Amino acid sequence: MPQLSASDKKHLRGIGHKLNPVVMIGDKGISEGVEAELERALNDHELIKIKVNADADVRGELIEQLCQSHSAMLVQAVGKIALLYRPAKKPNPKLSNLLR
Repeated sequence: MPQLSASDKKHLRGIGHKLNPVVMIGDKGISEGVEAELERALNDHELIKIKVNADADVRGELIEQLCQSHSAMLVQAVGKIALLYRPAKKPNPKLSNLLR
């Protein structure tokens, strides 16, 4: 998977700043429903925010696990909010956060 350059990350953070979290992970961790919703959101939007309501020591591991299992790249993680990016094979201009 290609790495994002510093300028790419800066551009994506600028777009992601105004986004609201579309996937929220609670104390129970990652369930099949969360996995399915994350996959759908990445396919539709390419750039998404997720909120991870877990202890600080577990939060980073959960985000890393999600990135690996969904072939997504972590753009930024601040507190409980993470910004994930995965380019779509066929971006939908009406849904993609990068093309709107």
